[in-house]
Amino acid sequence: MPPPPRPPEEDNPDHAHMLANVWMNANKLAEMVKTQGLVYKKGKFSAIEDAQLCAAIETFRVNKGMTEQDITGLIFSKDHGRGDAFWQEITSALHLRPIAAVYHHVRRLWHPLRGQGRWVPAEDENLRDAVAQLGQQWEKISERVGRSAGDCRDRWRNHLEGQEVRRSGHWTKEEEEELTKIVTEVTVLQGKDMDNDIFWGAVSQRMGGRRGRQQCRIKWTDSLSTQIKNEGAKPRWSQLDAYILVHKVDSLKVNDDSEIDWKKLPDEHWNIWSAHTLQRRWLTMKRSIKGYEDMTHAELMDILRTKKAQTPPPQTASRSKSQKQPRSAETIADSDLEEEDGSTPRASSNSSHVA
Repeated sequence: MPPPPRPPEEDNPDHAHMLANVWMNANKLAEMVKTQGLVYKKGKFSAIEDAQLCAAIETFRVNKGMTEQDITGLIFSKDHGRGDAFWQEITSALHLRPIAAVYHHVRRLWHPLRGQGRWVPAEDENLRDAVAQLGQQWEKISERVGRSAGDCRDRWRNHLEGQEVRRSGHWTKEEEEELTKIVTEVTVLQGKDMDNDIFWGAVSQRMGGRRGRQQCRIKWTDSLSTQIKNEGAKPRWSQLDAYILVHKVDSLKVNDDSEIDWKKLPDEHWNIWSAHTLQRRWLTMKRSIKGYEDMTHAELMDILRTKKAQTPPPQTASRSKSQKQPRSAETIADSDLEEEDGSTPRASSNSSHVA
């Protein structure tokens, strides 16, 4: 029998050194979590982390007497071992990020083909042809299509793959039941949490590709999962939920909301909403403040704390159809939200607790 996992040690210097120096894939990291109590950070990189990476890269460049072109060559070198010292040094500038995650993030961030906007039909056709000829060799496809490897991969997986059978629009009751059955089989029946560690590409495949990975993820996190937690009834976002969210975000004492790990916001008394929903609701509240684009996180929190200073009573009346409905998940750009699997731990559905 394997030894029990050690308790998490967020400030373990040996673990920090390991994360910055040892290249480990997701399976190895998961094994280290179970056997060694390894703590590391996952999910979207914050704006502060990006600034720290930029500063670390510039410091490395200056200390080594390198040009900007030299650094670009180092970042995109095909000789993985050539830049080990570089990747180790800039990873050490962050806290609890694995070196492999930093490697892939920096290569996306610095990619010369990054951020080219909406795909046009001609590009989609080029991508289809490239995948047909090269398979899913995204770096080679990137050179042919003129988009970054990550953009090509995401465009293919989320929009083009299986397009001939892909459905859009309203989900049927049969589709909802099928998705619930699949997610239950790959999580609950295997002793896993229904909101974590779901590989949506595999879920989409099990649905015959009729719904894409993003469609499955959004349908589950924003609708089906919350209904299951609410004993089958469709829950409604209330003023009490908004109050709890504001005060939970305030309690984190972060400098920017890009630092928030949305999966950690729920607790055993307030868990009905997915991390994806909480992040979307936060963006809606933030954007409701005039001039929010020019405000710091602290200034926004001052305003929202004032608006949500009093605990509202629990909402029991049903919402009128004439009331304004919040935007759906599809209407908010993915770049605004945490990357895939931003979901929440499962527990009871009582919405009366404030951290």
